[in-house]
Amino acid sequence: MRLYRTALTVILKGTSAAGTTCVIDNNHANKFLLSAPNSALLLSFQRSYTTNELSKNLQLTSNDEVKIDKSFGFKIVSKPTNKPLVVLLPWLLAQQKHIMKYGRFYLDQGFDVLKVSLTPWQLLWPTKGSQLIAEDLLQFLHLNKFYQPLLLHGFSVGGYLWGEALVKIKQDMELYQPVVDRIAGHIWDSAADLTEMPVGFPKAVFPKNLVLQNAFEKYIRYHLKTFHQAATIHYIRSSQMFHTSIVRAPALLLFSKTDPIGCAESNLRVRDTWESVGMRVYTKCWDESPHVGHFRAHPQEYMAEIYAFLDKLNLVQNPERQKVQI
Repeated sequence: MRLYRTALTVILKGTSAAGTTCVIDNNHANKFLLSAPNSALLLSFQRSYTTNELSKNLQLTSNDEVKIDKSFGFKIVSKPTNKPLVVLLPWLLAQQKHIMKYGRFYLDQGFDVLKVSLTPWQLLWPTKGSQLIAEDLLQFLHLNKFYQPLLLHGFSVGGYLWGEALVKIKQDMELYQPVVDRIAGHIWDSAADLTEMPVGFPKAVFPKNLVLQNAFEKYIRYHLKTFHQAATIHYIRSSQMFHTSIVRAPALLLFSKTDPIGCAESNLRVRDTWESVGMRVYTKCWDESPHVGHFRAHPQEYMAEIYAFLDKLNLVQNPERQKVQI
């Protein structure tokens, strides 16, 4: 029992493990890969931006000054029209400085950036945590209709959080169909299926400690079994919605063969399911790279894939600024 408490305390207090992960349409990605320098990609300029804390879990960053009426559900009251927005759905316990490496890239391309975070407690107790966050996310997207097109860029457990959003969209299609229609594409980096959490999650949190891995795995299995109605059924439903996806916009899946959480087999199943309903899906699978660590391990290839995908969606606004800080 002491080991259970130790493992649970560590994950709740903020220990994170960045960790682990085949190319379709190689030529298109290579066009951008060849245009990047041989050394690490570097940010070529500096730009100021403003950040608004919409809630404990939602953060909006823009190159422009933004005024928000929080009394009306995060309604933006001063903003240019028809501006692209990327929704970043980070991995669990992601640090701001790491997420903003991606955020700065999108800001450079003229996007506003909406970061939607999730804590371990909110993951463990969906009805009081992740589902409320998903509701806030959809409310923001619904109220601020001038944000178009929309792009999703999720990491690891971010796929689960988006699955919770899809559940709510399904419950009120009349209200949220316009939100779905504005989504031009979605990118999933190390997408993790919560059904594989008991095995993959402990390995990522305690990669070098087999004792704590085993202890945390036992606790997760206990949690899933004991709190089936409060937690597990919601994980299952989110997974189902993510796999069947109401959103039919093109998708890019980034993963690796060595990732125990966002494993290649799971991502390939998602690809097959999405393609079966007519969705265009592009994949990049590395032989070896850590969970949500593909950018760090393969910066040039990673950015080549992102640029190639955005180019397909006609979302590359500044093609000359293909450099981003690692």
